[in-house]
Amino acid sequence: MRCEEVSELLPGIMDGVDQANAEVVSHVETCLRCQAELAQYRKLLRVLHQLRAQSLDPPPGLLVEVLAQLSDAAERGAMRSALAGRKLAYLAGLAVAAGAAGAAGAAVILATRGRGGKLPLAS
Repeated sequence: MRCEEVSELLPGIMDGVDQANAEVVSHVETCLRCQAELAQYRKLLRVLHQLRAQSLDPPPGLLVEVLAQLSDAAERGAMRSALAGRKLAYLAGLAVAAGAAGAAGAAVILATRGRGGKLPLAS
């Protein structure tokens, strides 16, 4: 068995998902590289177990501060959204007005063509 194969199997063995067969055990017993890797996994597991045993209490007022910042961020987002919506409505209104003006101008031009090109003027 090669070191690369053992390296792939070690995480599953250390997690308890897989079982080490006799070939893997024999290789690790005779290979310094794989023994070192196994020692690193054991050290990592010890540290992870120590971290699980520790609990950290948040400083007083941290939760209130985080919630206040989230609320402020939500309000800013709502304002941006409202302003963006107003800008969009304003631009849409301008587009409709420009379209109506263009249509009215086209109607005037078409009406004057039918009368010899003269605009009717009020006297």
